[in-house]
Amino acid sequence: MYSQAMMAIPVKTPNVLEATNKKGLFEDLERLQKRLSLCEKALADYLETKRLAFPRFYFVSSADLLDILSNGNDPVQVSNHLAKLFDNMCALEFQKDSNNQATKIAVGMYSKEKEFVKFDQSCDCDGQVEFWLNRLLDRMRATVRHEMSEAVIAYEEKPRDRWIFDYPAQVILTSTQIWWTTEVGIAFKRLEEGFENAMKNFNKKQVSQLNAQIHLLVGNLSAGDRQKIMTVCTIDVHARDVVEKIITTKVDNEQAFTWQSQLRHRWDDNNGHCFANICDAQFRYCYEYLGNTPRLVITPLTDRCYITLTQSLHLIMGGAPAGPAGTGKTETTKDLGRALGIMVYVFNCSEQMDYKSCGDIFKGLAQTGAWGCFDEFNRISVEVLSVVAVQVKAVQDAIRDKKKKFNFLGEIISLEPSVGMFITMNPGYAGRTELPENLKARFRPCAMVVPDFELICEIMLVAEGFLQARILARKFITLYTLCKELLSKQDHYDWGLRAIKSVLVVAGSLKRSDPKKAEGEILMRALRDFNVPKIVTDDMPVFLGLIGDLFPAMDVPRKQDLDFENVVRKSVLGLKLQAEDNFVLKVVQLHELLQVRHSVFVIGNAGTGKSQVLLSLNKTYHDMKLRPVTVDLDPKAVTCDELFGIINPATREWKDGLFSTVMRDLANVSHDGPKWIILDGDIDPMWIESLNTVMDDNKVLTLASNERIPLNPTMRLVFEISHLRTATPATVSRAGILYINPTDLGWNPIVTSWIEQRTVQTQRANLHMLFQKYLPTCLAHARSASFKKIAPVAECSLVQTILYLNEVLMTPENLPTDSSKELHELYFVFAAVWAFGGALFQDQLVDYRVEFSKWWVNEFKAIKFPSQGTVFDYCIDPESKKFVSWADRVPKFELDPDLPLQVRNLSFNVPNENHTHVPKEAVQLQIRI
Repeated sequence: MYSQAMMAIPVKTPNVLEATNKKGLFEDLERLQKRLSLCEKALADYLETKRLAFPRFYFVSSADLLDILSNGNDPVQVSNHLAKLFDNMCALEFQKDSNNQATKIAVGMYSKEKEFVKFDQSCDCDGQVEFWLNRLLDRMRATVRHEMSEAVIAYEEKPRDRWIFDYPAQVILTSTQIWWTTEVGIAFKRLEEGFENAMKNFNKKQVSQLNAQIHLLVGNLSAGDRQKIMTVCTIDVHARDVVEKIITTKVDNEQAFTWQSQLRHRWDDNNGHCFANICDAQFRYCYEYLGNTPRLVITPLTDRCYITLTQSLHLIMGGAPAGPAGTGKTETTKDLGRALGIMVYVFNCSEQMDYKSCGDIFKGLAQTGAWGCFDEFNRISVEVLSVVAVQVKAVQDAIRDKKKKFNFLGEIISLEPSVGMFITMNPGYAGRTELPENLKARFRPCAMVVPDFELICEIMLVAEGFLQARILARKFITLYTLCKELLSKQDHYDWGLRAIKSVLVVAGSLKRSDPKKAEGEILMRALRDFNVPKIVTDDMPVFLGLIGDLFPAMDVPRKQDLDFENVVRKSVLGLKLQAEDNFVLKVVQLHELLQVRHSVFVIGNAGTGKSQVLLSLNKTYHDMKLRPVTVDLDPKAVTCDELFGIINPATREWKDGLFSTVMRDLANVSHDGPKWIILDGDIDPMWIESLNTVMDDNKVLTLASNERIPLNPTMRLVFEISHLRTATPATVSRAGILYINPTDLGWNPIVTSWIEQRTVQTQRANLHMLFQKYLPTCLAHARSASFKKIAPVAECSLVQTILYLNEVLMTPENLPTDSSKELHELYFVFAAVWAFGGALFQDQLVDYRVEFSKWWVNEFKAIKFPSQGTVFDYCIDPESKKFVSWADRVPKFELDPDLPLQVRNLSFNVPNENHTHVPKEAVQLQIRI
């Protein structure tokens, strides 16, 4: 009531001073503020009780939690938030009543990949939301465990190629690993019994199973089944390689380190659980539903990292993989979590995180038993890291003491001993801090420097259905190694793991679209078409030469979608642009890049056509009725706190940021059309590193408020920038690159589009002839750097300047419709002189304006200037249409005593007149210059 009465005051009293000086108003506002603070504290305490009841609520924002609680009696509404609470459960299947309406009984769950898993028993989703969500969590785990127990038994009873399709992907994958461990164990026993070829025979069986699966991949499969078989292939190749290593090193018993160092799954029939063993560490499988997601390629480096991380957990420590960008630090941690069926939360650390937000994360992890992977951990300020060390110690001490409940910074909370904490770091990158010693002691380091590129490439090619994977992988990595050594050192070049993976995805889709084509031709096309968009003009012959040497006698044309290209051409013409082949190709390349990468850098100098390429593709999507949504923002226009949000340290109130608001709004757009966030501004490590988890495979924005905003499959990040000089390798490796060379567009399309806007036909013809006559020579001379400028001026800026000047000069008064060609040329020459010579430098030694004047008079003789002075000393008289001195246009100075002192001091002279003439005309005509 107080607030309503207060709001009535300004309605009745429009005067601000009167309305704000009412007696007692300040006291009323103070009273309201105190009540509001009490309400906020009560709400925070209420939400905390709900988080304690269902600890996964610690990883959703307060706004989302309020939405969940307010719709607690409507499970269908709450299911919209499931993706934020579970690893890969995003929807539920509800039992229908007699009226075909959904009841509150859940009978199954859907993954993000639309995989459906029926619950082993129905789950009642009635009552308080935190209670039925706990029931749902238990039911999810029980279902995965039940399916796994059945799949392990059924493995022996059915052919493998049928068995794979009968169970969920996660269950198939884990059961495959269980049976691999079992069969290797059987082979070891047979070796001990004297059967020398036992392991070799098992290896032959593995190879035949793998080949059968590769042939399945070439067939007609649904997207889900294809992903399932690709993932099984990835794991099976590693299993084959381990067995081959056992054979070549002549290992003859299970206790050898070669075998003990592998992550070995086994099914315990006595208690009906899956366990994973590695060295002397044992972990019980956690049965978190992971859906049908791809798994990491396992290499010797991955194996070593697995050993280090599992030993860290075994010794009740944290793991700390460190190394350059793109070596697999975060993904290896996540993959180990998947192998153990555990929920892994990835947090992108930033300066906005304080000790309280970190404390909430640890509180949530300790109670859920999940793992937390803190990406770029050393970006957190050193003051906060010191407190974090105490928080980590509290959790680890409680696990060591086997406590069920423990004191976490003055609060008694429950503990799930499966909790794990991992930190990843890029040492030496910008904006990083050194970890305090008390924090270093809590984590076991693991160096990840150089991944085994060739092995990763081979296994991924196998998973994509390539039979000649080993030979092709060698060629692939040879090409990238040579590119790194022989091509010029460009900031946007990346020949690392993420770039390799993207090309392999392209190669796989090409293989499936044309299974009969030679595998070498498919890979060659993928390598060429995916990399050409980022190669600078000078490097293009070298790059194409390298591809020609590695894939000799192959001339594979670029795969073209002619229908799409025709739509692009129409859209470009609809924007009054020129549909030149190079420009259309850049639009198509951007489209292809956005199909493969969810983050793309569009790089090029000012005026090379970056914005127009984006605009043209957006218009193409519009014309195709795809309903694209784009949001443009300049990240450098605001601070990092304003971009990503900040917690007020005093009140703990969260203030949302610009980017987080935009991303959340786009994530809530329901239709399947493309959604772009275009960040148009210079790259700066201080803000772009906060997007690391959005730009990599995690595809989630983690905020200091612990909110996690997912990047939906239809959403893309597009960065429109001129260079990547200040970007770290971690940033460059995370995005696809479309580089627009200055020569790709040139000046012709810009000029042609401008000429086409002229309404008089004779004027168009004259202008076209004049541009062809003057512009190539002027631009060539500008490139030669003969004349020093006050500031560097891009070639496109010179062209735009001459267009704007012509726009100002070619008025109906200056150039009537029946004007001669000579008059057109007169005005054009005046515009060209000032466009190319207006920014020239002059000092006590050299006056480059004089040098330019001499060059112009000698080069172009059609329009003659007066012999006295320079070409800059003359303008066109509107009456006589001839050159006259600027001095003739300077008004006679008369002192007006009524004028202010500042204006009285303004002198009228030739430099003032020739520099203000065109701007005055432009202002009158409302033309920008």
